[in-house]
Amino acid sequence: MPPKAKITKEMIIKAGLEIVRREGADSLNVRRVAAELKCSTQPVMYHYRSVGELKSDVYAAADDMHTDFIMTPDEEAGNPLLAIGMRYILFANEEKHLFRFLFQSGKFRNTGFRELVETGGPDPVIQPLCEGAGLTVEQAREAFAALFTCVHGAASLIADNDIEYDGDYYTRLLTNVFFGVIGVLKGEGSDEKTV
Repeated sequence: MPPKAKITKEMIIKAGLEIVRREGADSLNVRRVAAELKCSTQPVMYHYRSVGELKSDVYAAADDMHTDFIMTPDEEAGNPLLAIGMRYILFANEEKHLFRFLFQSGKFRNTGFRELVETGGPDPVIQPLCEGAGLTVEQAREAFAALFTCVHGAASLIADNDIEYDGDYYTRLLTNVFFGVIGVLKGEGSDEKTV
């Protein structure tokens, strides 16, 4: 029986994730992971036939890390949806390379915006949004899409530039967008109909 491998797939993924966190996705390759693990490239190539497979697993690990981060909102936060939005922006501030890897690497190429915001992610927040704000499911999806656009835009600007993170400002901004959209969707304060 062959000896048990000392370098596991989990160790490789963890090393790859750390490389992307520190240096960005362009630095993720077999040689760089092997150097991080202080081994030859052979154990890495044993587990991964291509860099694409490695990047796919590191992407999944980064996505899990991002989800854990944003779904652990501050205990003092009032509105859970706004708290998640604030954590999304904070993640972009604290993990710039990972944010770019997750959301600016072309992963969502050829995906429509509606498909992006309605697939997989928002469903856990739609029902509470319906109940808490008195919205229909379609209205809740529209409110989520508007808030997501604002949140992602702010997060992208922070991740791509040297913009200072100002939690108070972003809290006010997201609150205004959130309640403004809800008001429009419920027909309050506007004679214009939404598209």
